[in-house]
Amino acid sequence: MKIAILSCFYPYRGGIAQFNANLFEELGKTHDVRAFSFSRQYPDFLFPGKTQYVTPEDEAVPVKAEALLDTADPFSWGRTARAIRAWGPDLLVLRYWMSWFAPSLGTVARKMAPGCKVVGILDNVIPHERHWFDAPLTKWFLRGLDGAVTLCEEVGRDLQALRPDVPHTVLPHPIYTHFGPKLPREEAEARLGLPAGRRTLLFFGLIREYKGLDILLRAFDLLDGSYQLVIAGEPYGSFEKYRKLIDGGRAPQDVHVFPDYIRDSEVKNYFSAADLTVLPYRSATQSGISSVSNHFGVPMVVTDVGGLRETVGARGTGIVCEEGTPECVAAAIRRYFDEPALQESLRAGIAAEKERLSWSRFAQDLTQFAATLQ
Repeated sequence: MKIAILSCFYPYRGGIAQFNANLFEELGKTHDVRAFSFSRQYPDFLFPGKTQYVTPEDEAVPVKAEALLDTADPFSWGRTARAIRAWGPDLLVLRYWMSWFAPSLGTVARKMAPGCKVVGILDNVIPHERHWFDAPLTKWFLRGLDGAVTLCEEVGRDLQALRPDVPHTVLPHPIYTHFGPKLPREEAEARLGLPAGRRTLLFFGLIREYKGLDILLRAFDLLDGSYQLVIAGEPYGSFEKYRKLIDGGRAPQDVHVFPDYIRDSEVKNYFSAADLTVLPYRSATQSGISSVSNHFGVPMVVTDVGGLRETVGARGTGIVCEEGTPECVAAAIRRYFDEPALQESLRAGIAAEKERLSWSRFAQDLTQFAATLQ
């Protein structure tokens, strides 16, 4: 099968680009695959981080992609569609995670040849930070698809609410394996300059309002002195309010902040030093962080939002807080360390997930789903 993937690829960075690279590599083992990317993903005013692109320090693996689609230039949309159509794919895969992409991707989808099936992989149907225009734009995009893949049931329900007639399937987020093996804990602690022998909590990834770092910082103040907290990730916007919570908290010396984008080769340092990953999100669909945590065998504490109960709690890889409050998060953290049997159970759940969530299975299920579309 000839498969075109249109989304962000190298030199763009971040979790979605990493996902696309893994999928491209896996599909390429058995199919003829070509990557098409953005010449401009976002205008600068829509991107609150430091950069959209990899740096020499990121050590990202290049993926050969044709950078054609400028999401802010409608003239590029037709050019991109013509280039993809000229290659003659049997399947076009589009990644969709926010309504900014609806006009450009929806236009490309509508211009494919009749024999080309168009499937969207939907990270979100409605984004975490909502706007009045999200639903109408997303509906328009969805009408250009022949089928849709969601990474959890929660997003599947959002999809059916907007377009109940579209064929869709749920394929859970595969586990990332490209970050390398887990390090000995002592080595990881030394690399990060962390005190040894502490109960180490990890908040990892881009720091955004909906991810609830402030909830975790208030929960940390409710814990005793045996704990330390590691915060690793680039802030989207100001870090000032979190800095105030840290400095005014119970033990600012026990909160270790690494406020930068964490390049691939360094990810193992943080998860190898951690006992527990904490995802205190205010809203969520699924989380790529849970896939990284599973890869390194680190259990999780998550809040009961979006698909986290489904993808973490139901799979036995973490503890779900019934309420997204500091008190509930702190209680779940204490429970994990107080119950050795629970620790063993969660580690066994992670081992089972690592067998189930392979990239080969995801790629196979994706192409089998596409083959069912009329």
